Amino acid sequence: MASNPQYRGSALVPFVFALFLVVLTFATVYIFAARIWWFPESITALGRAIDAQFMRTLWITGIVFFLAQLALAFVLVRYRDRGGRAHYSHGNNTMEILWTTATAILFVGLGVAAEGAWAAYHSQAPAANPLTVEITGKQFAWTFRYPGPDGQFGRTAPDLVNDAAGNPLGLDLNDPAAQDDIVTPVLGVPVNRDVVALLKTKDVTHDFFVRELRFKQDTVPGMTIRLQFRAEKPGSYEVVCAELCGLGHHRMRTELQVLPPEEFERWLAEQGTF
Repeated sequence: MASNPQYRGSALVPFVFALFLVVLTFATVYIFAARIWWFPESITALGRAIDAQFMRTLWITGIVFFLAQLALAFVLVRYRDRGGRAHYSHGNNTMEILWTTATAILFVGLGVAAEGAWAAYHSQAPAANPLTVEITGKQFAWTFRYPGPDGQFGRTAPDLVNDAAGNPLGLDLNDPAAQDDIVTPVLGVPVNRDVVALLKTKDVTHDFFVRELRFKQDTVPGMTIRLQFRAEKPGSYEVVCAELCGLGHHRMRTELQVLPPEEFERWLAEQGTF
């Protein structure tokens, strides 16, 4: 049977597949190792902690992926069809217990290692002198509100919402606290100062996402979600909605401007009040 030309041709198939698998595996490892497509630089300490956790996970899963693919290529060649009779294998219970236990240990270990970054992201202690910004999503724009010199947000009312009149949040100007509120379409923050973000939505679920902050949070109807960050590098960074929110979803983007303190104060003064 081994002398059958048709069999000899089909016997090459496992070698071809194994070679393709090995080449693909090394190419994949190279793409990640060389960081051909990679994240932009993080501009927060929390972002660097998230990146460190990502790299730990990538190294562990990458090594497992690399070894598993090479083992698969070996199996393709070692146990290829040689024209003989097939044999049944009952498996190896010891090996199955070992790799299942190792997988569980790695999974739990990565979760424990990530606990610090997760807790810092969701449960940060209140800052001593933060800048508070209200971030409101709507189809299909972001609106940012600062409390003004009095440090208080004014009252809003749904029936006062009027985009054409420049009142997208429905500020009630009969409330003195609302008269100095600053509403802008761009988010500006001072560098190296804690910022408390109060996330809201006027309609459907959106997702506030800034890659360089490693900051990504849904805005949920009826809820105000508090998060905190400190940007450490001046610059302009894209703000997008990362939750499909309708036909105009792709247009829902603006900028985060991280400015030196004096420049931020000038920028804020230039925004004016409603």
